[in-house]
Amino acid sequence: MHAATVRPPIVRPRAAAFATAIALALSACASLPPGARSPAPAAAAADSAGIVETDIATLAARMERGETTSARLTAAYLRRIAAIDDGGPRLNAVIEVNPDAAEEAAARDDERQAGRVRGPLHGIPVLIKDNIDATPMVNSAGSLALASHRPASDAPLVTALREAGAVILGKTNLSEWANFRSTRSTSGWSARGGQTRNPYVLDRSPCGSSSGTGAAIAASLAAVGVGTETDGSILCPAAVNGLVGLKPTVGLVGRSGIIPISYSQDTAGPMARTVADAAALLAVLADTNDAADPAAREARKRAPVDYLAALQPDALKGARIGVLKRSGVDPQPGVDAAFERAVATLREAGATVVEVTIPTAGRWSADEFTVLLYEFKHGLNKYLRGSQAPVGSLEALIAYNRDNAAAQMPWFGQELFEQAQAKGALTDAAYRKAQRRARQLAGPDGIDAALRRQRLDALVAPTTGPAWPIDPVNGDNFTGASYGAAAVAGYPSLTVPMGDASGLPLGLAFLGAKWSEAKLLGYGFAFEQRRRARVAPTYLPTIDLAPGPREAK
Repeated sequence: MHAATVRPPIVRPRAAAFATAIALALSACASLPPGARSPAPAAAAADSAGIVETDIATLAARMERGETTSARLTAAYLRRIAAIDDGGPRLNAVIEVNPDAAEEAAARDDERQAGRVRGPLHGIPVLIKDNIDATPMVNSAGSLALASHRPASDAPLVTALREAGAVILGKTNLSEWANFRSTRSTSGWSARGGQTRNPYVLDRSPCGSSSGTGAAIAASLAAVGVGTETDGSILCPAAVNGLVGLKPTVGLVGRSGIIPISYSQDTAGPMARTVADAAALLAVLADTNDAADPAAREARKRAPVDYLAALQPDALKGARIGVLKRSGVDPQPGVDAAFERAVATLREAGATVVEVTIPTAGRWSADEFTVLLYEFKHGLNKYLRGSQAPVGSLEALIAYNRDNAAAQMPWFGQELFEQAQAKGALTDAAYRKAQRRARQLAGPDGIDAALRRQRLDALVAPTTGPAWPIDPVNGDNFTGASYGAAAVAGYPSLTVPMGDASGLPLGLAFLGAKWSEAKLLGYGFAFEQRRRARVAPTYLPTIDLAPGPREAK
């Protein structure tokens, strides 16, 4: 039995809301009368609205010229979700659509008609991960225990998106509890949402935990999406789904209203098909007003940054870029070849390339794990109590999973939950020592030391390997990654498409010092303009990687 089929009726609670939303949206753009049946998947996927692989600037220009409206775009994306996500290849990336999406889009159109345009995202449909509070939808982290949890208010980052004019189209599936329930979990699977699939090759992993956002944006189910990351949960799904993904410096984006793992490492960030779209979305997310998040205080003291202005085609000219010799990604011929071409592109763009290592590479791992266990217990209990969730503590969640094991734990257990529950308070000496040491080893003694020794502007490495086959029985066959230092240090990291291995997308990771998002986006943009590595998804059922000629059968 496939993981996606182990779902009681409550798993996709969007059916009625979806039908209402799509009928309203279709009515708004006069595509179909209210109550009419959804178009056939093939027709719905035909892209008559011109949304596939289309960037924010193009969509905004079309609305400005009166060629389309936000209501029409919203209806087109909803039709595509029905065709590609629910039907067709059935990506299973969107866990719930916003029943108010059509109404929000119509309001943005009214404002445009009246001469009020809030910014570049005005009327642009956006998807967000299902661990972020967004009314009137559920926030569940993919768990059936929270399938009825409807927060009373938006997370500050969602408020910022709405104030910028974005239309919240819906929420995306994720690796349940952001991949922090079991040591042998399957990325992209949640009890509430089932298994998300990679749109390039459907039996391959979308990586986690922002798997639904990655698959959805790759498949053009929205213009852009918001993911969250603790260690790789933006960069990995962005890389294996052929996207640009940016993990900001911790504190740049307010985190209240996000179901947490780690106060030290959690952040939300943009996932997009182009660097320019990622920069436009980051500009809004970085403007989040979140007085309740102490980590945001330093960011609020800094001068505003124009991330779009950093996108210059010659940004790499004169830059000194460190190539990580031991990146943490397992050697693979396809990855190695793509990385060699990427480094050659950096040189062609005018960068000086220097081979380097992070002197403390990997030495923070044990301390990081200790920090995550302590902070998960503390942060999750605080969120559940503060949001009046139907299950009020980690201890209660463990009990819920045991009582509902057939639906909640058909493939893997909850040993990380149990290890976290056994930890003490954040005043424990073991926690405080681990937190200080992990941050020091990854940041000042790690990334900063590597940059300083060779007077470098950024570091690069393959983001991760190609997507592996989905295996619910054995879990993920992860082949390593290069972004761990930035995650533990709380520094920014960016992935940009750099090529493919046997048709599976690969990303190039840029790592930098704290608050260097604009610089990384500039380098990523210059690389993107020269390399042009992204290709649209192919929706192949599988790929045959066996060497040699195949016998006719």
